[in-house]
Amino acid sequence: MGRKVMLLQLPQRIISLVPSQTELLFDLGLADRIVGVTKFCIHPTTQVKSKTIVGGTKNFKFDIIAELQPDLIIGNKEENYKEGIEALQQKYNVWMSDIYTLEDALEMMRQVGKLTGTQTIAQQLTQIIVTRFAQLQPAQPPIKAAYFIWRKPYMAVGGNNFIDNMLQLCGFENIFSDLDRYPQISPEQLQQADPQLILLSSEPYPFQEKHIAEFQELCPKATIKVVDGEMFSWYGSRLTKAPAYLQSVIAEV
Repeated sequence: MGRKVMLLQLPQRIISLVPSQTELLFDLGLADRIVGVTKFCIHPTTQVKSKTIVGGTKNFKFDIIAELQPDLIIGNKEENYKEGIEALQQKYNVWMSDIYTLEDALEMMRQVGKLTGTQTIAQQLTQIIVTRFAQLQPAQPPIKAAYFIWRKPYMAVGGNNFIDNMLQLCGFENIFSDLDRYPQISPEQLQQADPQLILLSSEPYPFQEKHIAEFQELCPKATIKVVDGEMFSWYGSRLTKAPAYLQSVIAEV
């Protein structure tokens, strides 16, 4: 964002505007210092329920944020909306992440650790993630894949984003990586691309087993699977759990 965030002391009243980073803050032991989260912040399940909701990731409730008097707000360039972030930056310390790869996610975790005085725990978490991803065995040979995040219209994962990087680490060759970050895909485009594997994400659109049939009709030869979207797209401490899940997907397909 081209801005410096200057903190004179460790933040005591933190608002998180991103679900995966909210979970990270809790896992860093900052539960007592988190005062606000979004309505999409669902992990850790019991602890987030006690926090004030400040709106959605793209629709902030500025009056509630003002009441909470935060000394640090943590967001993300892709998850949040520019106008809202710029408005908050006029009044508060707003720290933003911008994440495209696993390494970006690890660096975000290290920086949040520094911001909040939890470097030791952050280092432990990142080391676990590095070790577990190093043990991930990608598909060999690579599998031509499409990863869908929306229905009506169909939207897939294109290139230059975190999910695309996760697919690469799994040995899944994203057939739409040469398109925009999240392109709209016609049934004809999908058929022409002829993927070997189609992954239907559980979020943001809640794909379920019942949706497999419509994709199977378009691509009869493809393997189609509903997957846990959090394991492919959450770039906080949930990454400690992702390698085992991704390995199970690789083994199944």
